[in-house]
Amino acid sequence: MEKNKDWLNGTASFSGPVIAGVDEAGRGPLAGPVVTAAVVLDPRRAIQGLGDSKALSARKRDALALEIREKAWVGIGIAEPEEIDRLNILHATMAAMVRAVSRLPGIPDRVLIDGNRVPDGLPCPAEALVKGDAREAVIGAASIIAKTLRDRLMVEAAQRFPGYGFEGHKGYPSAAHREALMRLGPCPIHRMSYAPVRLAADLRLSTDADACG
Repeated sequence: MEKNKDWLNGTASFSGPVIAGVDEAGRGPLAGPVVTAAVVLDPRRAIQGLGDSKALSARKRDALALEIREKAWVGIGIAEPEEIDRLNILHATMAAMVRAVSRLPGIPDRVLIDGNRVPDGLPCPAEALVKGDAREAVIGAASIIAKTLRDRLMVEAAQRFPGYGFEGHKGYPSAAHREALMRLGPCPIHRMSYAPVRLAADLRLSTDADACG
C-alpha cells in the first residue's frame, strides 16, 4: 500500500507491503505470563538464522534476539496470570497478540500469525500459518523475541518466588515443578484455572484446615 512505501516517516522504505510476524511463548506453563511479539523486518538489514525458537540453542536465541531488536521493529503484548484465569489461555493469548501489533511503531499492511487462529481486533488483514515460525522468517523472529523475553521474566520470577525452580522449567509442568507446587502450594504467578494448580491449592487448604483442627 502507498501509505507504507515510506514507513515510519522515512526511516524505512519497502518495495512491497509491510508484513508483521506474530508469535507467542508460554501457553502451556502452569505459571507466569503468556508473552507475544510482533516483528517487522527491515528489508535493508538482513538477519541470518531466523526460525522456530524451540529449535535453537539458548545462546543462539539470545544472540538473535539482540540482533532483531537492533535491526527490526518489535511490539510486545503480555497477558498476566490473572487475565489468563479470567479469559482462558486462548482468549488471553489472542488479546496479547492484538496488543503486540498495536505497539509496533506503524500499522503493517498484513500480519502473519503462527498457529491456526487469527485474533479479532487487528488493525489490518491477517493470516494464520500452522508451523509458521519455521516457514516464515518474520514469524521466526517474533518467536525468538517472545521466547527470550518470557524466559527472562521467569528467571526474574524465580528470585521473587524461590523454591519453585522457575529459572529452570520456566513454569512448565515438569516433575520438579509439580513436586514444588504440591509442597509449597501456588504462588501469586500461578494460573489458578489450571487443574494441577487448583489441586495444589485445594490440598493446601485441606492441610491448613487439618492443622487448625
